[in-house]
Amino acid sequence: MLPLSGITVIDVTTNISGPTLTMILGDLGAEVIKVEKPIAGDEARKMEPKKNDDGVYFLNINRQKKSVVLNLKEQSDLQAMYRLIETADVFVENYRAGIADKIGLGYDKLKEINPLLIYCSLSAYGENGPKRDYPGYDAIIQAETGLMSITGNEDLARIPVSIVDQGSAMWGALGVVSAILNRLKTGEGAKVSTSLYETGIFWSNYHLLSTNLTGNNPSKLGSNHGAFSPYGAFRTKDAPIMIGISNNSLFEKLCNALGVENWIRDEQFATNADRVKNRSLLNKRIEEITLQRSSDQLVEKLETFGIPVAKVKAMTDVLMDPQQIENQCIVKLPHARDGESFVTRLPITLSNCDITPKVSAPMFGEHSDEVLKKI
Repeated sequence: MLPLSGITVIDVTTNISGPTLTMILGDLGAEVIKVEKPIAGDEARKMEPKKNDDGVYFLNINRQKKSVVLNLKEQSDLQAMYRLIETADVFVENYRAGIADKIGLGYDKLKEINPLLIYCSLSAYGENGPKRDYPGYDAIIQAETGLMSITGNEDLARIPVSIVDQGSAMWGALGVVSAILNRLKTGEGAKVSTSLYETGIFWSNYHLLSTNLTGNNPSKLGSNHGAFSPYGAFRTKDAPIMIGISNNSLFEKLCNALGVENWIRDEQFATNADRVKNRSLLNKRIEEITLQRSSDQLVEKLETFGIPVAKVKAMTDVLMDPQQIENQCIVKLPHARDGESFVTRLPITLSNCDITPKVSAPMFGEHSDEVLKKI
């Protein structure tokens, strides 16, 4: 039996953060009823690239769900929603502040209908503060929380994955699971809230706390790490490699592997603090050596010495990587219309049950009749 078997989730979220949250709950065994608006449905269905009618992103984060179409502006459909909520365990929304209350789906209203309900609200900026009513997207929050200011080199760059969206989904799912566990103890429902902004602040924690201590903004270091050196990407004859040295022992091993044992006694590199101070010089000297060899030669050599190292791989490389394949990180699912779809499984393994997704994302309104007939 899956951990959340028997739990019913009503999901009115769209785009990325909310659907990712309910995807996690669905993979853990919950029945997720995805309520979509008429005609357009979830906006993420149209995100490129698409396979037939639905984007691959939508297909990934909406597996394990049932799609029901309701027009919540119509009183009959709103009443149908209330009947669904009467027997549900969890309700998840990611409306802008005030919208849920305006359309009759606020926490106080749904708590009256179902006192045991776990109500989860994902917002852009959190429940307080001058921007609580503002809309927000992943890239906007990366800018707001300082993440963009430390990403890349000279040019501004966003982290090119939806790290804030997916991060807030993780925290929201953890909050929901915690509230379900607490309900078993207390018999009480609860409201769970999280936001993209709070997630961005949490991801920035090391840099924010360092700045709080020193008063200095961190520098943009590209692939390098502010706390360690040498720690970054180095060019080779062909593809770059990433080397991570976090202590003196690993630095000595690196020196031995590269045949530069004299660096161990060089005062410029004696401690990590010295190496951080002289990062540019050290990086230049290392790259003078790595440029003489191929990436495969260097990775093999450094791994032999127990040094953390990896070739900087393209996505096409990752798709063919035995490590990814052996861990079954990408799963193929049957799809009624498309024949098949591919999804990335949750990075969790439980010894007593298999939480690998089994069901593809639903077609628009695919389960309306099935679900609504029950009420």
